[in-house]
Amino acid sequence: MEIQMHSIGNLKSMEVIDVNTGAKIGFIKDLKIDCDGFRIISIIIPAMKITWFNKNNFIEIPWDRVRKVGVDVILVDGSDFLLAAEE
Repeated sequence: MEIQMHSIGNLKSMEVIDVNTGAKIGFIKDLKIDCDGFRIISIIIPAMKITWFNKNNFIEIPWDRVRKVGVDVILVDGSDFLLAAEE
């Protein structure tokens, strides 16, 4: 099995897409990293919805929901957390 390596800058330039609906979620704004375990815990994406008070809402996607990191897109299973973020 071949191990793929990606830089943080490369990951942030990839578009995140929900595999269930094919909807574009956005681009990675930040990563939550476990420094002791040397692994990514979750990816953080700005929500498309803007509130009246310019409060930035973010969608946090657990890394175990990432299904595939491709050449230019990241496919995630957003069945549960995307519905909660829209409410």
